[in-house]
Amino acid sequence: MCCESPSGAGDQCAPGRRRRCLRAASHWSTDDRGSKEESMQVLKSLGVVLATTLLAACAGQNIDAVKSVQPTGSAFTRAATDEYREIAAYEADEMYDWRDADYFARKGLRSAEGEVVAPEQLGDWDLPEDKVDELASARNRLVGVLDKNARREYPKLAARAQARFDCWVEQQEENHQPDHIARCRDGFYAAISEIEEAMKPAPQVTEPAPEPEPEPMMEPERYTVYFNFDAAAVRPGEAPKIDEAVRLAMESPELSFSVTGHADRAGPAEYNRELSLQRAQNVREALVAQGIDRDRISIAARGESEPAVATPDGVREQANRRVEIVVQ
Repeated sequence: MCCESPSGAGDQCAPGRRRRCLRAASHWSTDDRGSKEESMQVLKSLGVVLATTLLAACAGQNIDAVKSVQPTGSAFTRAATDEYREIAAYEADEMYDWRDADYFARKGLRSAEGEVVAPEQLGDWDLPEDKVDELASARNRLVGVLDKNARREYPKLAARAQARFDCWVEQQEENHQPDHIARCRDGFYAAISEIEEAMKPAPQVTEPAPEPEPEPMMEPERYTVYFNFDAAAVRPGEAPKIDEAVRLAMESPELSFSVTGHADRAGPAEYNRELSLQRAQNVREALVAQGIDRDRISIAARGESEPAVATPDGVREQANRRVEIVVQ
């Protein structure tokens, strides 16, 4: 077949290593063992030239095929076809490296048929020893993202990372074109870094702890202390109401007191206002006497202006002679 190397010149070489085999086969002997040995060497060299010529013609078939192929399969294999097509064309048209052009063309054709081709194995290439560790680390990163479904999640980036890695390996084996090596290597690192960044798990957002429910506002407690007619002294029977207000305030020191005095409509309005003030003051003093801080108590006097029961002027009304205590 056209693609088989004549005389086994290339069959003994794995991908990449084939170039070294050709170099070895084409080496002219420099010893002085006579014309017979020199003739044999010439024949060997002519065989290599013939093999190389046939290889270029054979490689051209695959290169032409990959340039025009319409890929099928997954998004990854279609993208891989485009990537290997580009490498094969470059190796053939720019570098005249028919063997590697053919090799990558065949990877492209396999991808075009929907096959998921693997990244290059470093053991198949004759690499400088001081470059192997970096390449091995790079391949581990590549395989790591491929194993995490990068082919499905980021098909174009994954294909680019793999093809740039393969290109880097091939250029590193040649090891004489720093710019070409750097272009492939940098292309790989750019693609793999973009994939790794995209695959980072989203940072966990910790929901802030809910604000504690505010303690329910206590409804104001109201106590009404009643007074005798025209009197400001607290009646003994009304004292328990003051005691209850004090007990509540002692349990909740944050509570305050509002003490408001009132009067009925018997007598002059100004007199009744003063009388209501005295009633409020007396209730305050009763609270203070039981331990309530004076600063917690506010007082007011309404006179006859806010009756609990509406009456005509001059009418006595028990319900209106009062002090209202509000604890809140």
